[in-house]
Amino acid sequence: MAQIRVFSTKPYDRVGFEAANRQQAHEVMFLDARLDASTVELAVGADAVCVFVNDDLSAPVLEDLAAAGVTCVALRCAGYNNVDLAAAQRLGLSVVHVPAYSPNAVAEHTLALILALNRRIHRAYNRVRDGNFSLDGLVGFDLAGKTAGVVGTGRIGAIVARLLWHLRCRVVAVDLFHDEHLLELGVEYVDLAQLLAESDLITLN
Repeated sequence: MAQIRVFSTKPYDRVGFEAANRQQAHEVMFLDARLDASTVELAVGADAVCVFVNDDLSAPVLEDLAAAGVTCVALRCAGYNNVDLAAAQRLGLSVVHVPAYSPNAVAEHTLALILALNRRIHRAYNRVRDGNFSLDGLVGFDLAGKTAGVVGTGRIGAIVARLLWHLRCRVVAVDLFHDEHLLELGVEYVDLAQLLAESDLITLN
């Protein structure tokens, strides 16, 4: 059973961690405080700290963590640019991070933003709340038949391309590597200049 300090905790973090910890029974302490030189003492006695993007994991903070007995720094984010990796290696600290967020969730959110912008849902919401039911400036256009440009067809971009294809868009894409499954659907790989010239909407992935 490990002692874990979770810094920069938000309510949704607590819900997820508590659910995941039911079978593990680690001793988890949730802290609102951001990890930095002034709060590192909160990690004393912990085996691991769990941190987020705005926490300070510079060499001095890592040195204090190691001195406090911490052996693992777990980032609940994909990036680790806020970690002095050389210092962590020198101090024998293990650093782990989230390898990827759900590509489906990100792609679906991308589609939601496209639909919201096209149909001006954010403006419509404010108008209706004010008792204004005018459609002026809110109509948007049908996505079916339009050309959607997808820049980057990695894990997320490929799903975005498929979603747009299912909405009956013509999908053109730019990527160094051509996805065979997208080609089978009819996605066209073009150069960036052609994509910019022909697309009615463009998504960067």
